[in-house]
Amino acid sequence: MTRLALLFPLLLAACGWVDYDNLPEGEIQGTLLVMWVDEGSDDHGDGRFLFIPDPDDPLRLIRGAGATPTEIRPEMIYTDGGSIPKAAQLFRGFSPWGYAPAYMIHDWLFVARHCLTDAKSDSDIVLSDAKKSIEGMEFQESAEIIGEAIEALIASGKVREDDRAPRVIAGAVAGPISYDRWHERGVCKDHEIDPEHLAEAQRRVPGSAPGALQRSKALTAPGAGAIAGVAAIQSVRTTSQVVAKISF
Repeated sequence: MTRLALLFPLLLAACGWVDYDNLPEGEIQGTLLVMWVDEGSDDHGDGRFLFIPDPDDPLRLIRGAGATPTEIRPEMIYTDGGSIPKAAQLFRGFSPWGYAPAYMIHDWLFVARHCLTDAKSDSDIVLSDAKKSIEGMEFQESAEIIGEAIEALIASGKVREDDRAPRVIAGAVAGPISYDRWHERGVCKDHEIDPEHLAEAQRRVPGSAPGALQRSKALTAPGAGAIAGVAAIQSVRTTSQVVAKISF
């Protein structure tokens, strides 16, 4: 408890404000699939993974109370889960993967924002309909959406209710560090998926990346069949990849 008391002033110093208790009630639907890519780097200290949209049951947040857009459906991105400080990961609710669907949705919003920004001056950037759907979104709403997604996970019974972690996380992503990231320019192409990873994703989850493969001019790898359904989390291991699947 002493360590926790010392930690939270540090976390809160970087926070903004999200009225977590009055966020609209939404619902998480679909399946979360991630594929291990490599051990990570200074920017991906918890390993680097590829979030793979399930073509048959895509991960999505159905938003409540007339919020627009009414649905957030993240596309393929690189991820390391939640950007949780190492010291905070000692405590319940602050795992980089504890609220994984919420983190995928939030991270994709930033990728979409970067590409929307850069497309104004770079005609080579092709915007998907999903990205165009958040064109008018302000930074504060991106922080509120991670709160909505965490609330939806709790309501689904997939994660335990917590009086502290969701509020701290939502506040942290409303802070100045995230604000600066939201307004970055010239970084859309940094989010492009390596053609080799696209091909591997298509092989593991057929139909997950046909558009992206075409844009990257990568060859589609032979299909390997859909991953079997699971009750909670199941891993399919190869010599270099791990594909994890979580259904809602």
